[in-house]
Amino acid sequence: MSEKRTGNTGRHPPRVDSVEIEKLKALVAGEIETHRDQLRELALRIHANPEPGFQEFQAAEWLTQYLEKNGFSVERGICQLPTAFRASYGQGKPAIAFLAEYDALAGIGHACGHNIIGTSSVGAALGTKPVVERCGGTIVVLGTPAEEGEGGKAIMANRGAFENVDVAMMIHPEDHDAATAHALVCQTLEVEFLGKAAHAAARPESGVNALEAMLLSFAAINALRQHIRSSARIHGIITDGGQAANVVPDHSAGSFMVRARDDDYLDELEQKVINCFTSGATATGAQLKYQWDEVRYASMRNNLTLAQLFQQNMRSLGRDPALGNPNASFGSTDMGNVSHLVPAIHPYVAIAPRGIQVHTTEFAAAAASEAGMKGMLDAAKALAMTAVDLLANREILTKIKEEFERGRQ
Repeated sequence: MSEKRTGNTGRHPPRVDSVEIEKLKALVAGEIETHRDQLRELALRIHANPEPGFQEFQAAEWLTQYLEKNGFSVERGICQLPTAFRASYGQGKPAIAFLAEYDALAGIGHACGHNIIGTSSVGAALGTKPVVERCGGTIVVLGTPAEEGEGGKAIMANRGAFENVDVAMMIHPEDHDAATAHALVCQTLEVEFLGKAAHAAARPESGVNALEAMLLSFAAINALRQHIRSSARIHGIITDGGQAANVVPDHSAGSFMVRARDDDYLDELEQKVINCFTSGATATGAQLKYQWDEVRYASMRNNLTLAQLFQQNMRSLGRDPALGNPNASFGSTDMGNVSHLVPAIHPYVAIAPRGIQVHTTEFAAAAASEAGMKGMLDAAKALAMTAVDLLANREILTKIKEEFERGRQ
């Protein structure tokens, strides 16, 4: 049997007592340490070569090459997405998935630390190989492109990527440690106004100002913000506002995001937001065109049984992540979509001092810092140690699934 097919494949996995579980956790942590230099090099190389969503060809290839080199079977371009991949080791149930992100933000690179996310998931999978050989099951690394706005995981979920997955895990770098995440439902809106060009000084009365329509809509949205729930968010940018100051703009465009804690309120907000743009069109005479993105980011369903295991494993590494504040809001993540399909967690690992926020140049620097590299290794170890709990103790896996099913009722 080749290395890619090793593992206990019987119907009844060997019984593993608590003492041996701790030995297995020490084993996986040590295994990850043997990959320390290579994982660091991977994380820094991805950081130095940022690629936007669906363009992460280098990052996806570097990660899959390393997985292949270490005995994983790799499928590239899954779900009709060229930069998505599935790497697996072992066979049979349960199938534990570590999710890898590796896309960057336009203009500021890895200011969300996805170089750390992708590399920590690869490290966790490498560390878990000896446990698969001892206890059976399958370890999967799912490469999930385009988290920043395009919702790669949601697309992959709709195309069946998680059908054979029992549990999904990943970490996200932050300025604090936490075992749970709270994400808002999110929908993206693309807007255009079509007007009529004219000389802005000689014949302004002949024009229909598409930019003014956009500005009036912004003003209406600003007024709306005063009267929405505190957890909801509406924000956007103008992507086209005209080409010359002495020409009445005949076209304007913008990109917006609307977020809420639940789908029902987001549906309500969507109509109110469109009303704001309709008012801009009515006031100026410009024609409004808009389109909601097909992908809606879902809320995050934290599996607390799974999160508590991760919390305990992080504590063994010298960190003390809280289970989180259920009233706190996060941004939005397509991991939320995954969490409605299978038991999942999306914990945080601190790589920067408190107050250094994601999506900033300061956080981009932290994602390549020594603290960033330590966070990446700690995250890989904690994820792998949590996989030990699942593979070596099938009773806890049953509890995780029971909690998940209760949440769906």
